[in-house]
Amino acid sequence: MPATHDLIILGAGAAGLMCAATAGQRGRRVLLIDHADQPGKKILISGGGRCNFTNVGAAPDRFHSANPHFAKSALSRYTPADFIALVDRHGIAWHEKTLGQLFCDGSARQIVAMLMEECAKGAVRIALGQPIREVTHADGLFRVTHDGTVSTAPALVIATGGPSIPKMGATGFAYDLARQFGLKIVEPRPALVPLTLGGDEALFRDLSGVATEVMARAGKTAFREAALFTHKGLSGPAILQVSSYWRHGQPVGIDFLPSQTAGWTIAAKRQRPRTHFHTLLTEQLPARLAEVLAKRIGLWGELANLPNAKLEDAERRLADWQFHPNGTEGFAKAEVTAGGISTAELSSQTMAAKKVPGLYAIGEAVDVTGWLGGYNFQWAWASAVAAGLAV
Repeated sequence: MPATHDLIILGAGAAGLMCAATAGQRGRRVLLIDHADQPGKKILISGGGRCNFTNVGAAPDRFHSANPHFAKSALSRYTPADFIALVDRHGIAWHEKTLGQLFCDGSARQIVAMLMEECAKGAVRIALGQPIREVTHADGLFRVTHDGTVSTAPALVIATGGPSIPKMGATGFAYDLARQFGLKIVEPRPALVPLTLGGDEALFRDLSGVATEVMARAGKTAFREAALFTHKGLSGPAILQVSSYWRHGQPVGIDFLPSQTAGWTIAAKRQRPRTHFHTLLTEQLPARLAEVLAKRIGLWGELANLPNAKLEDAERRLADWQFHPNGTEGFAKAEVTAGGISTAELSSQTMAAKKVPGLYAIGEAVDVTGWLGGYNFQWAWASAVAAGLAV
């Protein structure tokens, strides 16, 4: 049976669309298949509908994986500047927000339209609303059964993402398919996800809606951004960031006053001895949070009446407040999936599976996870281009 295409890509998300456009514009006959009825569904909801499409600081150390070196090759060969140039060619206005994050001025729909236009330039055939029924491999050809049709190609790209945000139709299909072909999986888990609190820490949930800038730590990794208390626990950018590094049973350390240096309470006592400790905290933190922290620390009254040793102890606690999350809000609230198809199975240059000729895996399906703020899109673009240039 002759091949009907040069390449079949499963998944019309960020990585799949980019890979299809890249390969199609190289003259490859590309079929892009997705069970969803429209392309780029996660692109459309990202960045509050404005798509945080990359980050100017997308260096390899902003990504984590069982192999921290794996992402270097693809990221170095397709950079944020390359994607910005593509956006500019399509006349899409954009702006930089905090920490190098780039967003469309208008709508995320512009990014999807751009990718669809790039696919059209490469004469990519796109089949939407077509669940994959079966994938087999024999005689050098992949056979994909979809919508009562069997399509064949010598190359197949897995670009179906991870199970984060299942309401958008996300599943673990990529892992099932990888296992079918004998590829190992690094256990998938929710990443960039709110953490939940229970037990003795449940009282912090009464602060729901309170946000403040903190330094949050999990293990050796720390992020200085806003933290938000929710009715379930902790969220906000700082918490989402450390969630990717957090493991069950570990504490999360919070420095509630990251701009303060050691001895600040003693200095305040000298300068303003009649000031109450609670008032001192309220001047630097939201009032409700300051009250809860002061109660937990157990210091009340004027600074003049509080021993220096107790003030120093309060400083230490505020600089490394230990929360003990009992879990996360799961894949339903996770922006991405950590873990996935093991990088040990893939070429870092081409994203090709070492054991199965013609098989590739890209994007979120692979065990490479970026920080919050456009990094995961940059990995999608870079890994997609690596595969698209190799097939």
